[in-house]
Amino acid sequence: MKPWVARIGMNEFNNNDVKLLSKQTVFQGFFKVEEYQFVHRLFAGGWSKPVSREVFERGDAVVVLPYDPERDQVVLIEQIRIPALGKNDSPWLLELVAGMIDKDRTPEQVAHAELNEEAGLTAKMLTPINQILVSPGGTSERFFFYWANVDASEAKGLHGLASEQEDIKVHLVSREQAYQWLEQGKINNAATVIGLQWLQLHYQAIQVDSRHAE
Repeated sequence: MKPWVARIGMNEFNNNDVKLLSKQTVFQGFFKVEEYQFVHRLFAGGWSKPVSREVFERGDAVVVLPYDPERDQVVLIEQIRIPALGKNDSPWLLELVAGMIDKDRTPEQVAHAELNEEAGLTAKMLTPINQILVSPGGTSERFFFYWANVDASEAKGLHGLASEQEDIKVHLVSREQAYQWLEQGKINNAATVIGLQWLQLHYQAIQVDSRHAE
């Protein structure tokens, strides 16, 4: 049996099994790109040859799933995403609330702030779901995922910070409708897909817990 076969799924390697040879910034704008030179341990034993990779350094972000368990409704936001131009029928996407984490605030503080700024909502309760690496083949970005217990009747209007040129429209839909849009491909951005799939797996338990909390 090859040495790597028995190790599949065991996550035997860790940060100590990578040796960073160099790291330099090759682009600096609103975001930055850094070039890494490194070697790493191999599943078959020994070390790799030097590897060069460019990494898009965007920072970490929060994603918030606003859900009203009493009404079984989800709050989605719509805004333009220019990288989606030419990839979709429209670059205006239906999304969950999200925002970048700055060094002066915790992920939870950012989650509360973004929920208010992008959807005009205040969470009755904010619960962490998971931390997700967005696209580790090319970026270091990590999502801190939360679900927010909200009063969906308060979700309406246009939102966003003018200073950040945000133009955001709020949509209130049933959980079933949101999931149907996901299955139809109308919702196809990763964070929202992950959030709605998580909700579809857990909404019944959330509703039970919500009734017991009353």
